[in-house]
Amino acid sequence: MSMYFESKGRSAAKTISWRTLATLTTAIIVYILTGELVLAIAVGSIEVIAKIILYFFHERAWNKIKFGKRMIQPCVIWFTGLPGSGKSTLAEKTYQYIIERGLHVEQLDGDKVRSIFPNTGFLKEDRNEHIKRIGYLASLLEKNNVIVVASFISPYAESRHFVRQQCINFLEIFVDTPLEICEQRDPKGLYKKARSDDINDFTGIDAPYEKPKNPELRVKTNEQSVEESFNTIKTFIDHHLSQHNAQT
Repeated sequence: MSMYFESKGRSAAKTISWRTLATLTTAIIVYILTGELVLAIAVGSIEVIAKIILYFFHERAWNKIKFGKRMIQPCVIWFTGLPGSGKSTLAEKTYQYIIERGLHVEQLDGDKVRSIFPNTGFLKEDRNEHIKRIGYLASLLEKNNVIVVASFISPYAESRHFVRQQCINFLEIFVDTPLEICEQRDPKGLYKKARSDDINDFTGIDAPYEKPKNPELRVKTNEQSVEESFNTIKTFIDHHLSQHNAQT
């Protein structure tokens, strides 16, 4: 279900295309029954004018009726986990899935955002401020009817709590992958550099990661394949949206 309203222009275009087909059908039926071409054209002409007007106002009236309408409540889907846990991969798949559903969605990713703010530090205070800024941005998007898929290590409970307080519907997904598995994967070689002291304040090595205590969803990528983990997330999102719709 898409989050959009139908403009008057769109309603008019639909009306004209439908009535063109319907009028042709009426004229053909009249001609078949009477054999009078002039009568068929006259009936078709009268019908098209009358029913275009009626159909237009009928459509606009139904747009104002709430019966049977379901509004998708936007939310902030926040992926958190250690570097290499798989959160970015799962967030990307989630983002694409929501697009396929025809919903308004934006993706905020830790690596991409840091390229825009390259001077952001890695000390605790810097990380917390960075996540708070991103969380505030996510809350603004949410308030403007946009679903947000965010993927950030966000290692500290303090800043994650701040983001939760800013948002209306905050869905925390903890990608709970053990440190040793993340190190084995190490797609960017960052753990190796951290172990060699080439990188300082690296989460999981010489900087802490405070695990979420009560996330809305926990997935363990060391026990499930990427597709299995994503299916768990997809089921969770579908349930959340349908549950909200039932209450609307």
